[in-house]
Amino acid sequence: MDRDPVPVFQPAIQLAKSRQGQLLSTAMSKDSLAREKVRQFPTTPGVYLMKDGVGRVLYVGKAVNLRSRASSYFTTAAEFDRRTADLVREIVDIDCIETDSEVDALLLEARLVKDIQPPFNQELKDDKTFPYLEIWTREEFPRVEFTRKPQSRGTKLYGPFTSAKKLRGAITALQKIFRFRTCSLDIDEQDERWRWFRPCLLASIKQCTAPCNLRITKEEYRRDIDRLKLFLDGKKDKLLEELREEMRVASQDLQFEKAARIRDQLKLLENLSLRGNLEDHVQPEVFFVDPQKGLAGLQKIFKLPAPPRRIEGVDIAHLSGDETVASLVQFIDGLPFKHGYKRFRIRGVEGIDDFASIREVVSRRLSRLAKDGESFPDILLIDGGIGQLNAGLEAMRAIGVTPPFTISLAKQNEEIYVPGEAEPRRLSRHSYALRLLQYIRDEAHRFAQHYHHLLRRKATFEE
Repeated sequence: MDRDPVPVFQPAIQLAKSRQGQLLSTAMSKDSLAREKVRQFPTTPGVYLMKDGVGRVLYVGKAVNLRSRASSYFTTAAEFDRRTADLVREIVDIDCIETDSEVDALLLEARLVKDIQPPFNQELKDDKTFPYLEIWTREEFPRVEFTRKPQSRGTKLYGPFTSAKKLRGAITALQKIFRFRTCSLDIDEQDERWRWFRPCLLASIKQCTAPCNLRITKEEYRRDIDRLKLFLDGKKDKLLEELREEMRVASQDLQFEKAARIRDQLKLLENLSLRGNLEDHVQPEVFFVDPQKGLAGLQKIFKLPAPPRRIEGVDIAHLSGDETVASLVQFIDGLPFKHGYKRFRIRGVEGIDDFASIREVVSRRLSRLAKDGESFPDILLIDGGIGQLNAGLEAMRAIGVTPPFTISLAKQNEEIYVPGEAEPRRLSRHSYALRLLQYIRDEAHRFAQHYHHLLRRKATFEE
């Protein structure tokens, strides 16, 4: 006789419901104090500490809204997350610490987890892939960076943090106040060539004091880093007191520019809580040129015997359509060497002819170097495409010199033309090698345009 099939999973569902009811009943009796306290929590940013029956801290968390975040643990939805349900079963008490801002809450959470080591934060403590804020204290101008691979020496670490995006937002928010660098440039204050280095966008928007351009002394920069450390260590009140005193002294000494900068720092610190959600402050990508990484990249990409030490860039500019000028810029170890910059008035070309102009400039430059017994550059970079590259190579053959490694960079698609290769190279826009070549190409263009404007102004006055 046939029987209707009985679902084999039905008893399991009934058992699960029965156990869930028992767990809810137990949890209600144990965590009633915690539930009641959560209802009294403020709606401001801060940190909450969940405790067991003997007062041991089980878990530390942060919140933009303490009441809302802590209440979420005692909802029906939380029961379906195994880890959360395990935590809630142990909770008997809960406390909170208010902070002035979400940044403060993020930092306080990291400090408490590190000091208390709560069992339900254990995976955060052990997992090395969680993000840290790292200050490279041994550098002349210490950089501050986000990292998942903290160094064991020469750095000061803060973290680990639970949210990578919020940490990035915090770094951006703090950079607007303390104006530290986040790049990996190896800056030497004694090397005057850094005075000619072009800072990235962060200097223009006043989020960095541009130590790469030596716009700030090592002592002044380190003072800003010390202030950042005070804030990160939770000594915000002490920091505010020091800044107010320093502003007062600067005003008395008639150092009004310094006093104004400190005033702006104070205002930003005091208004930090008004900055909104940290995730809204994640810094958009800012491209900067790292000379050493750029040189190493060029060596690898073009299979050079060593990183190029001297690179020269050539560009052409036209004056009112009837006169052509050219520029040559020189970079040593990836940095501009202004004493090596040259300007040329094209003499042997009538009208506008970029190829002929390139031939003349390359011929004059390399002939002079050969005559004076000087070495050729490791790389000669020509602004333009395959036509400009071939023009430069023709000039070298015409004067009978062994050409240095010569390439051209076309601006439209940032394509690199290499002798003997049918197709241009296309590097990632993130490539340090490409960024360095772009920097040299753009500097040659700027210098050519500057010479162009000088001659035009001179011609105007002579009329």
